[in-house]
Amino acid sequence: MSIIRKTGASRTISLQELEKPQLFRDLFPYTSICRTTFDNVLLAPRPAERMRVTDTTFRDGQQARPPYTVKQIAQIFDFLYRLGGKTGLISASEFFLYSPKDRKCVEVCRSRGYVFPQITAWIRASKEDLKLVRDMEFNETGMLTSVSDYHIFLKLNKTRKQAMDMYVDMASKALEWGIIPRCHFEDVTRADIYGFCLPLAQHLMELSRQSGMPVKIRLCDTMGYGVPWPGAALPRSVQRIVQAFIDEAGVPGEWLEWHGHNDFHKVLANGVTAWLYGCGAINGTLLGFGERTGNAPLEALLLEYISLTGDDSGADTTVITELADYFEKELNYHIPHNYPFAGRDFNATSAGLHVDGLAKNEEIYNIFDTKHILKRPVPITITDKTGRAGVAYWLNSNLRLPDGRKISKKHPAVGQIYDALMAIYEETNRTTSFSHEEMEALAQRFMPEYFATEFDHVKQLAGELAAKLIIRLARNNDLLGFDQSAKARLDSFAQTYPFLQYLYLTDTRGKLKCATITDPKYMEKYQALPIDYDFSSREWFIMPMQTGDLHIMDVYQSQFTDKLIITVSCAVTDEKDSIVGVFGVDIQLEQLMKQAKALREEVTPQDETESDV
Repeated sequence: MSIIRKTGASRTISLQELEKPQLFRDLFPYTSICRTTFDNVLLAPRPAERMRVTDTTFRDGQQARPPYTVKQIAQIFDFLYRLGGKTGLISASEFFLYSPKDRKCVEVCRSRGYVFPQITAWIRASKEDLKLVRDMEFNETGMLTSVSDYHIFLKLNKTRKQAMDMYVDMASKALEWGIIPRCHFEDVTRADIYGFCLPLAQHLMELSRQSGMPVKIRLCDTMGYGVPWPGAALPRSVQRIVQAFIDEAGVPGEWLEWHGHNDFHKVLANGVTAWLYGCGAINGTLLGFGERTGNAPLEALLLEYISLTGDDSGADTTVITELADYFEKELNYHIPHNYPFAGRDFNATSAGLHVDGLAKNEEIYNIFDTKHILKRPVPITITDKTGRAGVAYWLNSNLRLPDGRKISKKHPAVGQIYDALMAIYEETNRTTSFSHEEMEALAQRFMPEYFATEFDHVKQLAGELAAKLIIRLARNNDLLGFDQSAKARLDSFAQTYPFLQYLYLTDTRGKLKCATITDPKYMEKYQALPIDYDFSSREWFIMPMQTGDLHIMDVYQSQFTDKLIITVSCAVTDEKDSIVGVFGVDIQLEQLMKQAKALREEVTPQDETESDV
């Protein structure tokens, strides 16, 4: 095969029907590590004219973690827009459509009005699924199009001809309905490229010509078998696959996407290789979330794009730091500390660098100006050579103290931490640097006022979990009559959530109208609060009446049960949004925390409102 390539399909490639599946056992022995073979066909790089990134954070990315809430997806979609959607570099993001929550996510993100990322769908190869796409007025959808014999013979139990007919029929129907099909060639790196993939691609290009609409193809390295090495043979060679689709099947490069997985640690290299050999878009996810080992990290693709093109304005890289903070603080996801660009210590040096050296020679240790590009300073490693200035620098950087609260090396706590460090080095003959965790422990010891306590975290979690449950009940129309229906609703709610110690409903004057006591052994004590008892002076009543919002009190000890409790209250409103009363609950903190994980899973999917996003 010549190193000089022709553009456009020059010959028709016929489907090769086989009685038995082609499993390439010489390449994929299964009981051994897969083999890479070379046939010494060398291709010249031919970069895509316009490199783009597409996103699958909400599709493939959600298959590797607990599902995002509607509110979280809306926030992350905003991040994607700011990160690269404004310029069109992040050109599309795909969504599931199957559940009411999936469709709500689409609705909320569409309401943003962003041109990019374009919101696209993902479906199985089913006409029922395609109807969902049509009914939701999508312009483009991805469609599962499995191409290896592993899938065709062993999973779908079809012949190659049957599979091809099914895929072509699905694409035809999409085009008939005015929808651009994006055919996901699943498991392409274990597929018969010339015997099935290219004939199918040629059929799809013929449909495109007939309809006057694009038919896109996503090349899915489902198992991460792709390799970027020059001279590697099909079906594993990324270079060969991409250029075969462009040159042999006549697929325009801008209609091709590469979707990789990281099973063999090559996901980023394979994606960039696809770009360099003509593939228009690389599909990735934020922080590389995805099935099994994950997808190409979207943030890494953006930096590679800038490196390859010199287009510094293509992406706002400072958003990466904001995203990392959001995933850690709001989504409780621990990013590995050495994770590139987003990890806490990714640009830290362990070479004993101190503040004076950092100020003089930052470029020696830093890959680029992280303050400018990522809005994050260079972290330093603490050793016995660091000095008080280094301790102060570490504290200001890692506690993220704003300019008005930054501390100097003269701060008494800085001196105490430094003295403690030096004592350890002198007493133990230590030669290694201090870890982040060790420094944080010293900082908490001498500067406790700068840290949220575990109790603070418990209170926050308790309030967040309870609040969503309380809002759910407060919306129930049964409460509006203050009658037996309201009492029955409180009783039912208390039985479902026994950590609720006391539930109560007042009118707008603060008069108790009905209540439920969860534990009968405290019944006698609660009799001091009869019907029409006046709660109008209580904080939990006053605040919802003033604001119409939820109110969460601080933790205190119940005078009735002696347990630590937190009181959450919420205004009860009618169909005109007028306040008609206040609903409150006393929650036993210990019991709530025992059920925290289950409650988090329960309240996350369903307690979203338009006001949340």
